[in-house]
Amino acid sequence: MEQLEFFTVPSPCVGVCNVDEKGYCMGCMRKREERFNWLSMTPAQQLHVIKLCRQRYRRKMLANSAADNSSLIEVNNPQQNLFDE
Repeated sequence: MEQLEFFTVPSPCVGVCNVDEKGYCMGCMRKREERFNWLSMTPAQQLHVIKLCRQRYRRKMLANSAADNSSLIEVNNPQQNLFDE
């Protein structure tokens, strides 16, 4: 038995249970299988899912930020090429 198994891992659910176009919960960023199987996972598996959710969230924020910056460039100077120096 691992030391990790002595501690319960709280669910990352925040009560926003809508799914995005990729199939991730928009509240906690878990996949359907991860949400449905949460209680049967070991604490190590649950922590791994939380790590994956954090990575997914960061990727989503970076993609949103890049999209926002791209639209700002188009509004400010539609002729500007992102690769021009």
